[in-house]
Amino acid sequence: MRRRLTPRLSPGRRRVTAGVGCLLSALVLAVLPLPRGADQAQAATTESSAVTKSGAKGVYGDDFSDLKVTVHQTENLSGQAVRVTWTGGQPAADTSGTNSLSIMQCWGDEESGPDRTQCEYGLSSGSQPGGQRFVFLTGNGAVSDPLETGSATPVDKNGTHYVPFRPVAGQGDATTSGTDTTYFTSEDTNAVPYVPNDGDGGGDVAFEVKSAVEQPAMGCGARKTSSGKIQPCWLVVVPRGTHDPDGTAHQPSNQLASSLSQSTWDQRIVFRLGFAPVTDNCDPDKPERGIMGSELATDVITSWQSALCRTGTYRFSFTQSGEGQARDAVTSGDSVAGLAMTVDPVEPVDGAAQVVHAPVAVSGLTIGFVWMYDTQDNRSLPLTELKLNQRLLAKVLTQSYPFSVVNPSAGTPDYLAGNPESIVRDPEFLQLNPGLQGQAAVNSPLGLALTLDNTDSARLVWKYILANTDAREFIEGKVDPWGMKVNPAYKDGVISDSLDFFPKADLTPSVTDCAVGVPQITYNGQDVVPYTNDMHDAALKVRRGSIGTAYKCGSTVSGYKLVAEDRPIPTKQRQYGIVDNASAVRYQLGAAALPNADGDYITPTNDSLLKAVAEMPDSDVAGVKAPDPGKMRAGAYPLTAVVYAASSLDQAKDARQDYAKVMRYAAGAGQTQGTAKGELPYGYAPLPAALRTQAEQAADRLEKGAPDADESSSGTSGGGGDLSGTGSGGAAGGAAGGTGGDSAGTSGTATGADATDTAQPSTAPTETDPAKQNVAQSGGYTPSEVLGLIRWVLLGVLVAGGVAALSGPVMLRLSVRGAAPTRFHGDGGKAR
Repeated sequence: MRRRLTPRLSPGRRRVTAGVGCLLSALVLAVLPLPRGADQAQAATTESSAVTKSGAKGVYGDDFSDLKVTVHQTENLSGQAVRVTWTGGQPAADTSGTNSLSIMQCWGDEESGPDRTQCEYGLSSGSQPGGQRFVFLTGNGAVSDPLETGSATPVDKNGTHYVPFRPVAGQGDATTSGTDTTYFTSEDTNAVPYVPNDGDGGGDVAFEVKSAVEQPAMGCGARKTSSGKIQPCWLVVVPRGTHDPDGTAHQPSNQLASSLSQSTWDQRIVFRLGFAPVTDNCDPDKPERGIMGSELATDVITSWQSALCRTGTYRFSFTQSGEGQARDAVTSGDSVAGLAMTVDPVEPVDGAAQVVHAPVAVSGLTIGFVWMYDTQDNRSLPLTELKLNQRLLAKVLTQSYPFSVVNPSAGTPDYLAGNPESIVRDPEFLQLNPGLQGQAAVNSPLGLALTLDNTDSARLVWKYILANTDAREFIEGKVDPWGMKVNPAYKDGVISDSLDFFPKADLTPSVTDCAVGVPQITYNGQDVVPYTNDMHDAALKVRRGSIGTAYKCGSTVSGYKLVAEDRPIPTKQRQYGIVDNASAVRYQLGAAALPNADGDYITPTNDSLLKAVAEMPDSDVAGVKAPDPGKMRAGAYPLTAVVYAASSLDQAKDARQDYAKVMRYAAGAGQTQGTAKGELPYGYAPLPAALRTQAEQAADRLEKGAPDADESSSGTSGGGGDLSGTGSGGAAGGAAGGTGGDSAGTSGTATGADATDTAQPSTAPTETDPAKQNVAQSGGYTPSEVLGLIRWVLLGVLVAGGVAALSGPVMLRLSVRGAAPTRFHGDGGKAR
């Protein structure tokens, strides 16, 4: 599947931009707790946009003076999640809605702020307390509000007063009832009507905010003042105590007044939200340069687009696709894209033009989760740590838990008899996660949210699983020590380490009953755990706690059909999925710890991602790292990947120059981590110093273009001209060529003359391995890295001098750029 991303606002697209949350500075980190999963490939920044505000004494019997609420990111926002924490409330005693918070997003002007008609609220799933838009006048029911007047709110056809939702200008008319779904529904609303205070009177929740791309009706990031400034949006927190609006103590048997009811609304705490612009201000008349490929690059490329456009004659568009499609486009000269974002390299082809590979991003895959579990005292708490091993992943991905293929009420199919119904009943899982002992079988995700695409990412997962003996033997049919067996649909070679997608091989039909006299409706495992559009979509669905599970019959206007399960309330959300790390960080998902080759359970952080890069061997194209998840050691995260920008030398000069500019930006300013446009989104680790240098060398090579015909006769034996100096003649043999690649990751046919441009000694010390020169944070080096880089330069100069005596002058560029311009998300803040 291809997804086209151009630097234009496109509200219909399902992708939201990167940039999940600035971390706090060292001082702020000392006084505020980090969010769950906040260490996932994030680094400390020099400032924070966290804001803390206090409540006030209530007018109807509740005092919120001690309540302090913190929104941990309020600037440079896009479609993402932000962390909201609070302290100083009263512990919730029941589930009626008292002693809790409501959280919503609103639009409004800088001067006046939001009013209650400008907030996305209501229509929440599960009839959550206070979650409706209906309000009641005095004398009209137990939840009447003395501050509500008949003239303040309209009346629906049933005679009930409600607070309408009023969209921004140009997006339509106000809603006509309290259940009007014109602008949002129970499945896509971001409102959180009810989050109970914990036992200490506090809480911690990740709240989804929407830019104008995800919610045009609020226009966040798109609305401007007369002076051209972006209008703010707002996050509104409404504290709830133990009293109804009329001052009487709330009775659990009564309905809770809406958080939009005037007396309740008056207790609101309001936070200004600064959204990044959702348009790139790039001249739409500029011609486009196409880039396509890996979803692992989507967030970073769309962050860089405006910075690249600002100084060039072309605008860059990005088409998200499987890496294989992108590699084919580069080698075939497809006009759609002259630059491919790929994990696996473009393999050299005899007689074809050379392709250079520039490392541009370090990221990886995450098993992201949102998982509420039940405690013995009937509370629901968020799971903060999760361990999964290769065999457990194999069990989930082969649909070997019965509840991943049938409705839990239907019982276990005969062919899976004896298997634990779900992962929380698996003894192997409980050994790793003993805190989940005693959970009901339904208190578990049914299966991993997965994309259907053919990708290098999927192949990386299978390589990781099959490198483990226990997992591989389970897939081959060996029962685990507790008697669990693989789903028979996966026997006979369905799975291999070259597989580049996640097959749902069990299509056994099950039936669900509808009304009397209505034929039964069938469903299968693809309905129970459906595929997602892509990994970003998977992350968003995991954050919302709803992946579209459908195994029940529902009545619709057109008749009976299979319908999706209702989105669960926040305290009952349990989902996980395989997602790109940038999306996991963006939506503040928990990250499962996975075992590396040492048996250590590792989560994705800047440190663990860079340690994995240092462990990676070269692929068949020298200079291009090959993910080898089964051999990651010494703190390395096994599902790490390096994304390369691959481009053919056989292109027009202006195209090569433009694509070289992308490589240079990636090697320099694009490695400054942050949430502003043009920066490196959190979820990516800054490139090690030598990989930056390698990207610069690839850009040099791309600008130079394909060698002339008379140069090409000077002597390679095919393949890709071994520019590492390991061809015939040893260290000095770089001039003579050979097969393989170069330090810039060149595949295809090279020449001896070109080989000397980036010659490096084959005996270079291990400290000069590009992956081992890790930067502590973007733009800086550790002392050991400086020594390593100097040592590399000195050795390069010595060898270059020797080669120059034989072949002529040598140029060895080792430059690193550091300045960061404003970050850009090309499709208007939505990176997907």
